[in-house]
Amino acid sequence: MIDREEKSETSRGGRTSDLGPTDAIASQLKQFYTSVEEEPIPDRLLGLLDKLDQAERSGGTNGAN
Repeated sequence: MIDREEKSETSRGGRTSDLGPTDAIASQLKQFYTSVEEEPIPDRLLGLLDKLDQAERSGGTNGAN
């Protein structure tokens, strides 16, 4: 069994091979999600969000009848 001290070393960049399979998967998923969070928002999406904000401010409808 891995004690908490070893786990904290891994979360700070230690070797994932010292972890059990579940902990290793969790560590890799966390790294993946962190990298996705750090990606910039595409300009096209920002443009769509701006249009939505403008429509809401002008009292426009959401397209539903």
